[in-house]
Amino acid sequence: MQGLTALALQKFKQSYLGVASVVFILCIGLISIFAYVLAPDNTQYANQMHVSIHSKSPGFTVQMLVLPNNDKQGDQSAFNQILFGSKFPDTELPISSYRIENDKMIYTPYEAQDLEGLEQFVDYAKSPKPYVVSKTFHLGTDNYGRDVLSRILVGTRISFFIGFVAVFISLVIGIFLGSISGYFGGKIDDLVMFLINVTWSIPTLLLVIAITLALGKGYWQVFIAVGLTMWVEVARVVRGEVMSVKEQQYITAARALGYTNFRIISKHIMPNIMAPVIVISAANFAAAILIESGLSFLGIGAQPPMASWGAMIKTHYNAIILGQPHLAIIPGLCIMSLVMAFMLMGNTLREALDVKA
Repeated sequence: MQGLTALALQKFKQSYLGVASVVFILCIGLISIFAYVLAPDNTQYANQMHVSIHSKSPGFTVQMLVLPNNDKQGDQSAFNQILFGSKFPDTELPISSYRIENDKMIYTPYEAQDLEGLEQFVDYAKSPKPYVVSKTFHLGTDNYGRDVLSRILVGTRISFFIGFVAVFISLVIGIFLGSISGYFGGKIDDLVMFLINVTWSIPTLLLVIAITLALGKGYWQVFIAVGLTMWVEVARVVRGEVMSVKEQQYITAARALGYTNFRIISKHIMPNIMAPVIVISAANFAAAILIESGLSFLGIGAQPPMASWGAMIKTHYNAIILGQPHLAIIPGLCIMSLVMAFMLMGNTLREALDVKA
Protein backbone atom coordinates (compact mmCIF):
# COMPACT_ATOMS: atom_id res chain seq x y z
CA MET A 1 0.00 0.00 0.00
CA GLN A 2 1.38 3.39 -1.00
CA GLY A 3 1.83 6.22 1.47
CA LEU A 4 0.00 9.52 1.19
CA THR A 5 3.15 11.29 -0.05
CA ALA A 6 3.64 8.75 -2.86
CA LEU A 7 -0.02 9.02 -3.84
CA ALA A 8 0.15 12.81 -3.91
CA LEU A 9 3.33 12.70 -6.02
CA GLN A 10 1.71 10.26 -8.42
CA LYS A 11 -1.35 12.52 -8.81
CA PHE A 12 0.91 15.52 -9.35
CA LYS A 13 2.84 13.75 -12.14
CA GLN A 14 -0.44 13.09 -13.96
CA SER A 15 -0.94 16.82 -14.49
CA TYR A 16 1.06 17.92 -17.52
CA LEU A 17 0.52 21.60 -16.70
CA GLY A 18 1.73 21.09 -13.14
CA VAL A 19 4.88 19.25 -14.22
CA ALA A 20 5.57 21.79 -16.97
CA SER A 21 5.18 24.66 -14.49
CA VAL A 22 7.66 23.05 -12.08
CA VAL A 23 10.17 22.53 -14.89
CA PHE A 24 9.70 26.15 -15.99
CA ILE A 25 10.19 27.44 -12.43
CA LEU A 26 13.34 25.35 -12.00
CA CYS A 27 14.71 26.75 -15.27
CA ILE A 28 13.98 30.30 -14.13
CA GLY A 29 15.70 29.52 -10.83
CA LEU A 30 18.85 28.34 -12.64
CA ILE A 31 18.75 31.40 -14.88
CA SER A 32 18.49 33.69 -11.84
CA ILE A 33 21.52 32.03 -10.22
CA PHE A 34 23.71 32.02 -13.34
CA ALA A 35 22.32 35.22 -14.87
CA TYR A 36 25.73 36.86 -15.26
CA VAL A 37 27.13 33.73 -16.91
CA LEU A 38 24.31 33.64 -19.46
CA ALA A 39 23.96 37.39 -20.06
CA PRO A 40 25.90 38.90 -22.99
CA ASP A 41 26.59 41.91 -20.77
CA ASN A 42 28.11 40.52 -17.58
CA THR A 43 28.78 43.87 -15.92
CA GLN A 44 27.10 44.58 -12.59
CA TYR A 45 23.32 44.92 -13.14
CA ALA A 46 23.97 44.61 -16.92
CA ASN A 47 24.35 48.37 -16.92
CA GLN A 48 26.88 48.97 -19.72
CA MET A 49 25.49 51.89 -21.73
CA HIS A 50 26.08 52.77 -25.38
CA VAL A 51 24.10 55.93 -26.06
CA SER A 52 24.88 55.91 -29.78
CA ILE A 53 22.96 52.63 -30.25
CA HIS A 54 20.00 53.37 -28.00
CA SER A 55 16.49 52.09 -28.76
CA LYS A 56 17.56 49.59 -31.43
CA SER A 57 15.23 46.83 -32.63
CA PRO A 58 15.74 43.14 -31.74
CA GLY A 59 18.47 41.50 -33.80
CA PHE A 60 20.52 44.69 -34.18
CA THR A 61 24.19 43.94 -34.90
CA VAL A 62 27.13 46.32 -34.57
CA GLN A 63 30.91 46.15 -34.39
CA MET A 64 32.36 46.74 -30.94
CA LEU A 65 35.85 48.01 -30.26
CA VAL A 66 36.92 46.39 -27.00
CA LEU A 67 39.54 48.19 -24.92
CA PRO A 68 40.91 45.75 -22.28
CA ASN A 69 40.85 47.10 -18.75
CA ASN A 70 44.43 47.09 -17.47
CA ASP A 71 43.48 48.58 -14.11
CA LYS A 72 41.69 45.60 -12.61
CA GLN A 73 42.34 46.24 -8.95
CA GLY A 74 41.09 43.94 -6.25
CA ASP A 75 41.34 40.60 -8.11
CA GLN A 76 37.64 39.75 -8.22
CA SER A 77 37.14 36.01 -7.75
CA ALA A 78 35.33 33.90 -10.33
CA PHE A 79 32.65 32.98 -7.77
CA ASN A 80 32.02 36.64 -6.94
CA GLN A 81 31.83 37.47 -10.63
CA ILE A 82 29.23 34.74 -11.21
CA LEU A 83 27.04 36.05 -8.38
CA PHE A 84 27.47 39.81 -8.74
CA GLY A 85 28.84 40.44 -12.23
CA SER A 86 32.13 41.90 -13.38
CA LYS A 87 33.31 44.88 -11.33
CA PHE A 88 36.13 45.71 -13.76
CA PRO A 89 34.67 45.23 -17.25
CA ASP A 90 36.44 46.01 -20.50
CA THR A 91 35.36 49.19 -22.26
CA GLU A 92 33.22 48.68 -25.36
CA LEU A 93 32.78 51.31 -28.09
CA PRO A 94 30.33 50.87 -30.99
CA ILE A 95 32.14 51.60 -34.26
CA SER A 96 31.19 51.65 -37.93
CA SER A 97 34.67 51.00 -39.39
CA TYR A 98 38.31 50.66 -38.38
CA ARG A 99 41.80 50.14 -39.74
CA ILE A 100 45.22 49.46 -38.27
CA GLU A 101 48.30 51.54 -39.02
CA ASN A 102 51.54 50.61 -37.26
CA ASP A 103 50.70 50.54 -33.52
CA LYS A 104 47.49 52.53 -33.89
CA MET A 105 43.95 51.43 -34.46
CA ILE A 106 42.02 54.16 -36.25
CA TYR A 107 38.27 53.81 -35.94
CA THR A 108 35.06 55.68 -36.76
CA PRO A 109 32.52 55.75 -33.89
CA TYR A 110 29.03 54.54 -34.69
CA GLU A 111 26.56 57.38 -35.11
CA ALA A 112 22.79 57.10 -35.40
CA GLN A 113 20.68 58.41 -38.30
CA ASP A 114 23.36 57.53 -40.89
CA LEU A 115 25.71 60.24 -39.60
CA GLU A 116 29.44 59.87 -40.12
CA GLY A 117 31.52 60.03 -36.97
CA LEU A 118 34.92 61.67 -36.73
CA GLU A 119 37.88 59.31 -36.90
CA GLN A 120 39.69 58.58 -33.66
CA PHE A 121 42.60 56.33 -32.82
CA VAL A 122 43.95 54.14 -30.05
CA ASP A 123 47.68 53.84 -29.52
CA TYR A 124 48.34 50.42 -28.04
CA ALA A 125 52.13 50.47 -28.14
CA LYS A 126 52.23 50.73 -24.34
CA SER A 127 48.81 49.28 -23.48
CA PRO A 128 46.90 46.03 -24.04
CA LYS A 129 45.96 45.58 -27.68
CA PRO A 130 42.32 46.41 -28.45
CA TYR A 131 40.25 44.12 -30.61
CA VAL A 132 37.01 44.27 -32.56
CA VAL A 133 34.06 41.89 -32.18
CA SER A 134 30.65 41.74 -33.80
CA LYS A 135 27.89 41.99 -31.19
CA THR A 136 24.22 41.16 -31.73
CA PHE A 137 21.52 42.50 -29.42
CA HIS A 138 18.94 39.73 -29.71
CA LEU A 139 16.21 41.71 -27.90
CA GLY A 140 17.49 45.12 -28.94
CA THR A 141 18.67 47.96 -26.72
CA ASP A 142 16.81 50.26 -24.35
CA ASN A 143 16.80 54.05 -24.39
CA TYR A 144 20.19 54.09 -22.64
CA GLY A 145 21.80 51.68 -25.10
CA ARG A 146 21.82 48.74 -22.67
CA ASP A 147 21.28 45.16 -23.80
CA VAL A 148 17.63 44.28 -23.11
CA LEU A 149 18.31 40.52 -23.03
CA SER A 150 20.98 40.94 -20.35
CA ARG A 151 18.69 43.19 -18.29
CA ILE A 152 15.89 40.62 -18.54
CA LEU A 153 18.18 37.79 -17.40
CA VAL A 154 19.64 39.77 -14.49
CA GLY A 155 16.18 41.06 -13.52
CA THR A 156 15.04 37.45 -13.15
CA ARG A 157 17.01 37.29 -9.92
CA ILE A 158 14.93 39.94 -8.13
CA SER A 159 11.55 38.65 -9.26
CA PHE A 160 12.45 35.06 -8.40
CA PHE A 161 14.20 35.46 -5.07
CA ILE A 162 11.67 37.89 -3.64
CA GLY A 163 9.24 34.96 -3.65
CA PHE A 164 11.57 32.87 -1.51
CA VAL A 165 12.31 35.62 1.00
CA ALA A 166 8.72 36.85 1.26
CA VAL A 167 7.27 33.34 1.58
CA PHE A 168 9.89 32.37 4.17
CA ILE A 169 9.07 35.41 6.32
CA SER A 170 5.34 34.85 5.93
CA LEU A 171 5.67 31.16 6.89
CA VAL A 172 7.74 31.88 9.99
CA ILE A 173 5.33 34.52 11.29
CA GLY A 174 2.11 32.89 10.06
CA ILE A 175 2.84 29.37 11.32
CA PHE A 176 4.00 30.63 14.72
CA LEU A 177 1.03 32.93 15.35
CA GLY A 178 -1.52 30.60 13.79
CA SER A 179 -0.35 27.55 15.72
CA ILE A 180 -0.32 29.19 19.16
CA SER A 181 -3.63 30.91 18.43
CA GLY A 182 -5.39 27.71 17.39
CA TYR A 183 -3.81 25.50 20.05
CA PHE A 184 -4.13 27.66 23.16
CA GLY A 185 -7.23 29.70 22.26
CA GLY A 186 -8.58 32.17 24.83
CA LYS A 187 -6.92 35.58 25.10
CA ILE A 188 -4.00 34.53 22.90
CA ASP A 189 -6.44 33.66 20.13
CA ASP A 190 -8.27 36.97 20.59
CA LEU A 191 -5.01 38.92 20.38
CA VAL A 192 -3.80 37.10 17.27
CA MET A 193 -7.17 37.46 15.55
CA PHE A 194 -7.14 41.18 16.35
CA LEU A 195 -3.72 41.50 14.66
CA ILE A 196 -4.96 39.49 11.68
CA ASN A 197 -8.11 41.57 11.26
CA VAL A 198 -6.23 44.86 11.56
CA THR A 199 -3.59 43.77 9.05
CA TRP A 200 -6.16 42.38 6.64
CA SER A 201 -8.24 45.57 6.77
CA ILE A 202 -5.38 47.56 5.24
CA PRO A 203 -4.94 47.24 1.44
CA THR A 204 -1.87 45.10 0.79
CA LEU A 205 -0.13 47.49 -1.58
CA LEU A 206 -0.63 50.45 0.75
CA LEU A 207 0.72 48.46 3.69
CA VAL A 208 3.77 47.37 1.68
CA ILE A 209 4.40 50.97 0.61
CA ALA A 210 4.16 52.16 4.23
CA ILE A 211 6.60 49.50 5.47
CA THR A 212 8.96 50.16 2.57
CA LEU A 213 9.00 53.89 3.27
CA ALA A 214 9.64 53.16 6.96
CA LEU A 215 12.54 50.80 6.20
CA GLY A 216 13.87 52.87 3.30
CA LYS A 217 14.07 52.28 -0.43
CA GLY A 218 16.15 49.31 -1.43
CA TYR A 219 16.44 45.70 -2.46
CA TRP A 220 16.14 43.89 0.86
CA GLN A 221 13.69 46.42 2.29
CA VAL A 222 11.16 45.42 -0.37
CA PHE A 223 11.69 41.74 0.38
CA ILE A 224 11.05 42.26 4.09
CA ALA A 225 8.06 44.56 3.49
CA VAL A 226 6.36 42.04 1.20
CA GLY A 227 6.99 39.20 3.66
CA LEU A 228 5.53 41.19 6.56
CA THR A 229 2.24 41.60 4.69
CA MET A 230 1.73 38.01 3.52
CA TRP A 231 1.63 36.16 6.84
CA VAL A 232 -2.06 36.85 7.50
CA GLU A 233 -3.54 34.20 5.22
CA VAL A 234 -1.02 31.63 6.44
CA ALA A 235 -1.89 32.38 10.05
CA ARG A 236 -5.66 32.07 9.44
CA VAL A 237 -5.32 28.74 7.67
CA VAL A 238 -2.90 27.32 10.25
CA ARG A 239 -5.16 28.49 13.08
CA GLY A 240 -8.20 26.76 11.60
CA GLU A 241 -6.32 23.53 10.88
CA VAL A 242 -4.80 23.44 14.38
CA MET A 243 -8.20 23.99 16.00
CA SER A 244 -9.52 21.01 14.04
CA VAL A 245 -6.58 18.67 14.57
CA LYS A 246 -6.04 19.34 18.28
CA GLU A 247 -9.33 17.58 19.09
CA GLN A 248 -8.18 14.32 17.50
CA GLN A 249 -7.58 11.27 19.68
CA TYR A 250 -3.85 11.02 18.98
CA ILE A 251 -3.38 14.58 20.32
CA THR A 252 -5.30 13.63 23.47
CA ALA A 253 -3.05 10.58 23.80
CA ALA A 254 0.04 12.76 23.41
CA ARG A 255 -1.15 15.01 26.22
CA ALA A 256 -1.84 11.95 28.40
CA LEU A 257 1.73 10.79 27.84
CA GLY A 258 2.98 14.09 29.24
CA TYR A 259 4.42 15.54 26.03
CA THR A 260 5.11 19.27 26.08
CA ASN A 261 2.94 21.66 24.10
CA PHE A 262 5.89 22.51 21.85
CA ARG A 263 6.44 18.85 20.97
CA ILE A 264 2.75 18.26 20.33
CA ILE A 265 2.54 21.25 18.01
CA SER A 266 5.82 20.64 16.15
CA LYS A 267 5.85 16.82 15.99
CA HIS A 268 2.17 15.81 15.91
CA ILE A 269 0.11 18.74 14.60
CA MET A 270 2.25 20.61 12.08
CA PRO A 271 3.16 17.60 9.86
CA ASN A 272 -0.55 16.87 9.43
CA ILE A 273 -1.62 20.36 8.37
CA MET A 274 1.15 21.30 5.93
CA ALA A 275 -0.80 20.46 2.76
CA PRO A 276 -2.89 23.68 2.69
CA VAL A 277 0.15 25.69 3.83
CA ILE A 278 2.15 24.44 0.84
CA VAL A 279 -0.64 25.45 -1.53
CA ILE A 280 -0.86 28.92 0.02
CA SER A 281 2.93 29.30 -0.25
CA ALA A 282 2.78 28.66 -4.00
CA ALA A 283 0.09 31.34 -4.37
CA ASN A 284 2.11 33.73 -2.19
CA PHE A 285 5.09 33.29 -4.50
CA ALA A 286 3.00 34.64 -7.37
CA ALA A 287 1.58 37.45 -5.24
CA ALA A 288 5.05 38.50 -4.07
CA ILE A 289 6.29 38.75 -7.66
CA LEU A 290 3.33 40.94 -8.63
CA ILE A 291 3.72 43.18 -5.57
CA GLU A 292 7.45 43.67 -6.20
CA SER A 293 6.79 44.49 -9.84
CA GLY A 294 4.16 47.02 -8.81
CA LEU A 295 6.50 48.65 -6.30
CA SER A 296 9.31 48.84 -8.86
CA PHE A 297 6.88 50.38 -11.34
CA LEU A 298 6.01 53.01 -8.74
CA GLY A 299 9.70 53.67 -8.11
CA ILE A 300 9.68 52.30 -4.55
CA GLY A 301 11.15 48.86 -5.27
CA ALA A 302 14.57 48.04 -6.69
CA GLN A 303 16.45 51.25 -7.40
CA PRO A 304 18.50 52.11 -10.53
CA PRO A 305 20.80 50.87 -11.90
CA MET A 306 19.50 47.53 -10.56
CA ALA A 307 17.65 45.51 -13.19
CA SER A 308 14.03 44.71 -12.34
CA TRP A 309 11.16 43.67 -14.61
CA GLY A 310 8.79 46.15 -12.99
CA ALA A 311 11.32 48.98 -13.29
CA MET A 312 11.89 48.10 -16.96
CA ILE A 313 8.16 48.46 -17.63
CA LYS A 314 8.11 51.81 -15.83
CA THR A 315 11.08 53.10 -17.81
CA HIS A 316 9.72 52.05 -21.19
CA TYR A 317 5.92 52.11 -20.99
CA ASN A 318 5.92 55.23 -23.16
CA ALA A 319 7.68 53.21 -25.86
CA ILE A 320 4.43 51.30 -26.46
CA ILE A 321 3.03 54.28 -28.38
CA LEU A 322 6.42 55.35 -29.78
CA GLY A 323 6.95 52.34 -32.03
CA GLN A 324 9.01 50.17 -29.66
CA PRO A 325 6.44 48.22 -27.63
CA HIS A 326 8.81 45.28 -27.09
CA LEU A 327 10.73 47.25 -24.46
CA ALA A 328 7.70 47.09 -22.13
CA ILE A 329 5.96 43.98 -23.47
CA ILE A 330 8.93 41.61 -22.98
CA PRO A 331 9.34 42.19 -19.21
CA GLY A 332 5.53 42.14 -18.89
CA LEU A 333 5.39 38.72 -20.54
CA CYS A 334 8.16 37.52 -18.21
CA ILE A 335 6.15 38.57 -15.16
CA MET A 336 2.98 37.00 -16.54
CA SER A 337 4.62 33.67 -17.39
CA LEU A 338 6.36 33.30 -14.02
CA VAL A 339 3.21 34.19 -12.07
CA MET A 340 1.15 31.81 -14.18
CA ALA A 341 3.65 29.00 -13.56
CA PHE A 342 3.37 29.42 -9.78
CA MET A 343 -0.43 29.57 -9.95
CA LEU A 344 -0.60 26.39 -12.07
CA MET A 345 1.75 24.65 -9.68
CA GLY A 346 -0.37 25.76 -6.72
CA ASN A 347 -3.59 24.50 -8.32
CA THR A 348 -1.96 21.15 -9.13
CA LEU A 349 -0.63 20.86 -5.57
CA ARG A 350 -4.11 21.56 -4.20
CA GLU A 351 -5.60 18.74 -6.26
CA ALA A 352 -2.77 16.33 -5.48
CA LEU A 353 -2.87 16.97 -1.72
CA ASP A 354 -6.67 16.77 -1.47
CA VAL A 355 -7.14 13.71 0.73
CA LYS A 356 -10.89 13.62 0.05
CA ALA A 357 -10.18 12.98 -3.63
